[in-house]
Parts: sequence; C-alpha cells; structure tokens
Amino acid sequence: MLVAEELDANWADVEVVQSEIDFEKYGRQAAGGSRGTPTVWYPLRQAGTTARAMLVSAAARQLDVDASELRTQDSTVFHDASGRSASYAQLTALASTLDVPPVDSLRLKERSEWRLIGQSVGGVDNAKIVTGKPLFGMDQQHSNMLFATFVKGPQIGAKVELANLDFIKSLNGVVDAFIMEERGLPVDYDKPMPSIHSGIVIVARSTWSAFKAAKQLEVRWDDSTAVTDSWSEHVAKAAELSRIEGNTILTDKGDVASAFANASAVAEGFYTYPFLSHADLEPQNCTAWVKDGGVEIWAPTQTPQRAVTEVAAFLNIPEDRVHLNQLRGGGGFGRRLANDSVVEAVAIAARYDVPVKAVWTRENDMTFDYYRPGGFHSFKGAIDSEGKLAAWQNHFITFSRPGSDAPLASANLAADEFPCSVLANARVTQSTLESGMPTGPMRAPGSNAIAFAVESFLHECAVAAGRDHLEFLLEVLGDPRWLQDGNTRALDTGRAANVIRLAAREAGWGKQMPA
Repeated sequence: MLVAEELDANWADVEVVQSEIDFEKYGRQAAGGSRGTPTVWYPLRQAGTTARAMLVSAAARQLDVDASELRTQDSTVFHDASGRSASYAQLTALASTLDVPPVDSLRLKERSEWRLIGQSVGGVDNAKIVTGKPLFGMDQQHSNMLFATFVKGPQIGAKVELANLDFIKSLNGVVDAFIMEERGLPVDYDKPMPSIHSGIVIVARSTWSAFKAAKQLEVRWDDSTAVTDSWSEHVAKAAELSRIEGNTILTDKGDVASAFANASAVAEGFYTYPFLSHADLEPQNCTAWVKDGGVEIWAPTQTPQRAVTEVAAFLNIPEDRVHLNQLRGGGGFGRRLANDSVVEAVAIAARYDVPVKAVWTRENDMTFDYYRPGGFHSFKGAIDSEGKLAAWQNHFITFSRPGSDAPLASANLAADEFPCSVLANARVTQSTLESGMPTGPMRAPGSNAIAFAVESFLHECAVAAGRDHLEFLLEVLGDPRWLQDGNTRALDTGRAANVIRLAAREAGWGKQMPA
C-alpha cells in the first residue's frame, strides 16, 4: 500500500513478488517485533515516489512535454492539455534507463492526497489464499517427495533409550524410522548455533502415514536430564516472594516511602500470567532437499538469513551452498524467528536423495514451542488526598536460567515501563525463578502480558481513588509529550491519550449499559 500510494498505482495492478534471500543485495531480511510498518514507513514511500518520478520523466520524453505538465493516476501518466496518456507498462523500459533521482529532491504526498493509505483495502493475495493456491509451507509438493514427522519425548530434554523401530518400519506407507540424537537442548530461540531434541523420526509416503505410525510408537524415554519445571511450584514461590522486595532494583525515583506514608488510600494487587504457546495456525514445517554438495530449502521462516547461517553451520558447508525459498507463513507471532523446524528438516533430509517435507503435529507444536514466558507482578499504588496516583511500587518476579539472575528472552521489564516513565515517585524491584523452559517472544513480546497487568492494576487504583478510570488514566499520562525526543519507540503521551479517548468514545464509555 505504501509503495502503491506514492507510485499512484492502480491497486488492481499490484502484485507482490518475494525477493531472493540475499544479504548483499537487500541487507537484513526478517520480520519480527511488530516493527514492519513503522520501520519502512518512509523507505517504501520513498521507493514509490522515486519510481513515479522516473516514470513521469520517461513520459515527458516520450510525449515531448515538460514533466511539470503531467499528472499520474491509476498506473497511468496523463497530459491533460493534449488529452494524451501513457500507461506505466508502456513507460517502464525507458524509465529503467534513467538516472535515479536523489530522494531528498522528491516530495511525498500530504495526508490529504492519500487514496490508499487509511482505506479498507483487501490484501493483494487474499483471492489466492481463500482459493487454496500453494503459498504456504504446508502446500509444498515435489516429485518423489517423502514426508517426515519427528516425535519428541513427554518432557523437554527427555532422551530416547529404546523404541519399536522395526515394527514402525513394517507399517503401510512407512519408508524409514530412526533415532535422532540430541544436539544441544534448544532453550533460547535466538542462539546462533542450531540445536535438536532427541526423538524418533518417521519417514513415509504421506504425512498421514507418518502421523498414523507415530501413534503406534512405543518408546522408553530417559528423563534424568529433562526439564522439571512445575507451574504450581512457581506460583507458590512467587506468592512467597511477593511479600518482600526483589533483590534487584530496576527503578527508584522520587520519595516512594513518603508518598505511601501520606497516602489517603493504598491499592494492592498480585497479577499472574502463564507461559503461552504461539499456536500458529500453520504448524511448524519445512521442506529440504540435500543435493550436489548443498541444500535447497522451502520454509515459512521469519528469519531466513539466520536459517541459512544455521543450516550451513549444521551441514558444515559454505552459506552460498544453502538456497532458501521464502514462503508465506500461516502465522508467526515470533515463533518462526526460531529455525528449529528448518534445521530438523535438513537433518532428516540429509539421509535421502529426494526432497523431504517435515511436518510437526499440532501436539508437538504446542509442547515444543519457544514459549512466551510467564511472570508475576506484586503491585502497590498510593493515592493522595486529591485522588491522584502519587506513587507506584512493583515487585516483578520473572524467570532466569539456572545459576543466573538474568531474565529469559522476552521475560524482562524495562526500567521505565509505564507508568514509571510518567510518575515522580516509583520503585520497581525484580526477583527471578529458575526455569529450563524454552522461551521466546510472542505477539508484541512484552506488552501483551505486562500491559494486561499494569493497566488492570491502574484500574484498581482508579477504583481506590473513587475516580472514573478514563479520567484517572488520562491524568496519569499528563501533558502531551514525547518521553524521549527522537525515539520512535518511546511513548508519545499525547498520541496515547488520543487512542484512549477514541477507544472510550467508540465503546460508549460512561453511557448506560444495555439490560
């Protein structure tokens, strides 16, 4: 939409083509952190207006008029004075020979000129998606292709001791079955070197044959080194810790003790959120073909360049011998930042001379995720005599690896996490509980859990103050301002307040609820 807007393209003419994966040509190619649109807001618009300028220059030459006399609309350049026009398709060959104009010499459209941005425009690939065109990893089909599934243990880190492999190999449609040895337990999604669980791989003529055979597996597992996390034990320990301060200070500003000593009211709350699976609609999958000293991969990964690096390291081959075809993903949410399914597929395919599509069962996908970490917040809020939030206190209890106090990936709390960033008096401390669970980001990594806890407790503070929550929350935000000048990731309190007002208005906040 951003390119088409500045290009003045007809939306019906737009086709999205996936580029090759090439760092030298394109720089970093990845999707994650919910930063896609803000990151490319200007670069893609500049690309569109640059292409438009080159097409207009080509039209000026072709029509023998001054470029200032031309206008563009719906993939066409018009010369209204003469009634002549030329389509972009007619101008592309000439335009591609012209010099690319400097970006700072071009003008981006004003908001009042937008025709696409801000409108309800259907996705370019919608028709292909709803008619089942082969866009996704699960759609991959190749001649002589085999299908594999990888059965892991009942606990993370369990190892295979013995299995009825001969019986599994005798089943209809099964080609092979073998034990995959553990190669470093996968626990952190962003580790540079690939890891693989111990388990049983079943290779068959169809996914159904592989899945059906997996249900008949009989495996003796060694769980002596398996992860033994217990959520109920974590909850009990966190409740015990919540009664004291944490051993690490994240934020300490103003005079919190005085604010609480002089408070007219004090609110307290203890919030819990669990480890969560990403639950992508499309289970993890990858197709790999190891051949001619290299490998070709078809994968719905969020980090294709990292996948190439990991596969090259795993096979001990140069990265230029790894060719990755980037596919559309049926949900990512940070789960496909990790390439465990890609490395697994390559490890399996390396045993055969044909393409192998490795598909996870839904059960495996839920059990062997890089989970969003759970956490706990023990809050206290001081309300002054005017009903305002005078101080904020939080003991944040999160998770770390055994022997470390450093929070797991996506399990940390920023020192200036709202509302600390807008209050004069705030104190936040932190404790960690040891965990062996594989963890990673999920759907706006911290916000979907932390905002739930913070905003819910702010509502409790409003109740303690006897105030309308909308009014109370807007008061906490204070005057419109950027909290960090020039930092587009920082909080713009004015914009936040406008979002809150709009949500309240559209929801009918303050009006009588229906019976």
